[in-house]
Amino acid sequence: MNDNATINLFSYGTLQLESVQLSSFGRLLIGAKDTIPGFSRSMVEITDPDVIKASGSNFHPIVGPSSNPADEVEGTVFQITERELAAADAYEVSDYKRIEVRLKSGVNAWVYVKA
Repeated sequence: MNDNATINLFSYGTLQLESVQLSSFGRLLIGAKDTIPGFSRSMVEITDPDVIKASGSNFHPIVGPSSNPADEVEGTVFQITERELAAADAYEVSDYKRIEVRLKSGVNAWVYVKA
């Protein structure tokens, strides 16, 4: 793994929380506000006790493609390393899958969406 590589990760939910960043990455992430167009947000119940402990909640936001092209979800795009992307993969439960999207700013980023 290349720990110097910069990977864009878009978060609209718990990966924006300091407690989740510290438990998953061992540091606070620096990010910029952005938006994912063509998606809508709902909630999913989480049952993994480690994820609930890190986030402080058993209900987390989740996004999926929207039939309304005007829909968009606000969040933060973070620059992380490959090792941190693997840590994010480990944090996310099976309700989510990681896909690459183009954000409203034109940046390409990974995001976790409804599996």
